[in-house]
Amino acid sequence: MTKSFWLGVAAAALLASAANGADLKFKPGEDSRFNWASYDAFKAAHSDLKGESVSIFGPWRGDDETLFTSVLAYFIEATGIDVKYSSSENYEQQIVIDTQAGSPPNIAILPQPGLLADLAAKGFLTPLGEKEAGWVKENYGAGQSWVDLGTYKGKDGKADFFAFPYKADVKSLVWYVPENFEEAGYEVPKTMEDLIALSDKIVADGGTPWCIGLGSGGATGWPATDWVEDMMLRTQQPDVYDKWVTNEIKFNDPAVVGAIEEFGKFALTPKYADGGPAGVASTDFRDSPKGLFGVPPKCYLHHQASFIPSFFPEGTKLGQDADFFYMPPYASKPDLGRPVLGAGTLVTVTKDSKTARAFLDFLKTPIAHEIWMAQSGFLTPYKAVNVKAYGNDTLRKEGEILTTATTFRFDGSDLMPGKIGAGAFWTGMIDYVGGKPAADVAADIQKAWDAIK
Repeated sequence: MTKSFWLGVAAAALLASAANGADLKFKPGEDSRFNWASYDAFKAAHSDLKGESVSIFGPWRGDDETLFTSVLAYFIEATGIDVKYSSSENYEQQIVIDTQAGSPPNIAILPQPGLLADLAAKGFLTPLGEKEAGWVKENYGAGQSWVDLGTYKGKDGKADFFAFPYKADVKSLVWYVPENFEEAGYEVPKTMEDLIALSDKIVADGGTPWCIGLGSGGATGWPATDWVEDMMLRTQQPDVYDKWVTNEIKFNDPAVVGAIEEFGKFALTPKYADGGPAGVASTDFRDSPKGLFGVPPKCYLHHQASFIPSFFPEGTKLGQDADFFYMPPYASKPDLGRPVLGAGTLVTVTKDSKTARAFLDFLKTPIAHEIWMAQSGFLTPYKAVNVKAYGNDTLRKEGEILTTATTFRFDGSDLMPGKIGAGAFWTGMIDYVGGKPAADVAADIQKAWDAIK
């Protein structure tokens, strides 16, 4: 057996002994932030499953596993179902091994739509049905986007809804220090045009608008891919983005070259970025936001996903010492709405059962989201949750970006073949900030894509 198999067994054994009714984080009925009515209704509808079992395989380990287990405790208490949760440090490989060996869990939760699409094509996933797809479309912000994200072709070549979204991340954020804005008289921009005008104003005032860092060891260049993806969603229709990540539209298509050049407006415009293009290429992404907190500030703005506060100076209070705003769309392109770039985990059925379907029903209750929301590290596009349940205002604001989005798209580089999304795209962005024309960079990436076909 593999090392990851035994790690999974250990995790399952741990949950069997730990997740039970006595471990409920919040006592039902006692905290008005939570939709206890949804919990009571779910409990009444699934009272006939006591003593049955369900196996769940997912990506969460360590602190995240503890948080997920705190949610599972309510599912266990409501149904009496014996839950066995397992994970692995190599969970992507482990689920492939388990499905191919004919010993899959009932439920598999993964953050890789591409891997799930591959499993569906091989017949290892169970279609969830139009009813589930319709529920997601109706109840999630940018609901159709989430349905599309979980829709793949099965072994028969027919497209079906296979993956239910649960737990999301937001990348379309710009971070700033409110005190710096207040002292300089700057206002949070509402449009991309305003953001560019603000950048020009900061330069005119003698400051530097942006801190941008693409350094990340062997993954150097990846932060620029988020920039380009955000710009694709703000300059092109969502279906163009979809065709780009599958290479139906070539990487050197004018739409893609244009998005790269939109990133260049921020990274390459003289005096826009701290350290200039050379600084953009060489600064580690973890160090980049520190410029926001200098005295005087080395920069005023930083584009990065919701995880970046982990690299802010110790003691930074979010909402006070640092805050963020949604990366705005172009006023000149109102038909594109409010697009959001992000990521998230998707729940699939790999071995169908009544208990697996009961777990999906549980995920449709606000309480299954609110319990994790009230702790840390959880965002949801589910419109029926009580946003007051979020553990802090930062999470609440990020969650509201998801529920008010008109379009959601998954991180594009993660949807591309690894040699592109985690290879040629990264290095191409370093070439671009180093002075290579966007059209030439895009052509090089397309050549790399052609080479793997």
